[in-house]
Amino acid sequence: TIRLNDRTQPIHRGERYEDPLDEVLQLRNMGRVTGGGTQLAATGEIAFCDIEVELHGSLHDALPVMKSEIERLGAPRGSALLLHEQQTVPCGQLEGMAIYLDGHGLPEHVYRDCDVNIVVSELCQNLGDGGELHSYWEGATETALYFYGPSFATMCERTRDFVSSYPLCQQARVVQIA
Repeated sequence: TIRLNDRTQPIHRGERYEDPLDEVLQLRNMGRVTGGGTQLAATGEIAFCDIEVELHGSLHDALPVMKSEIERLGAPRGSALLLHEQQTVPCGQLEGMAIYLDGHGLPEHVYRDCDVNIVVSELCQNLGDGGELHSYWEGATETALYFYGPSFATMCERTRDFVSSYPLCQQARVVQIA
């Protein structure tokens, strides 16, 4: 099992991790991805996700390939390969930033006149190569955007001006998640 410290929805998990990892494992005749799962927090927000892998042959040979591939695909810090012998192999290098947008406490004209797609587009543009959007979550009172990159501090710095100036980002919470 690969435990990903990534708050990504199942469809995004499949596109980002499962399909590419499955392709690599099958091309090398090492195994295949057999499924995945998502653990929800009490709030309904994604806490983490898993990928189930069936290996053929040597775990010793497959382990470095899986670790390298999952990190290349963008695994955040705090991710791990969970082995049958209760052994855990830490993996993941990216840091995570969640931006929680207030979904009910802003003036009505803000929700009418602003667009979350503009928020996503501007944040991605401001981040450049410093981070990328992995997924999002829509809760009852807020929407979370999950970005991962080499440095939480850099992501905060690059997005600070936009977050502090765009009306839909008023009262936004910025939280380190990996």
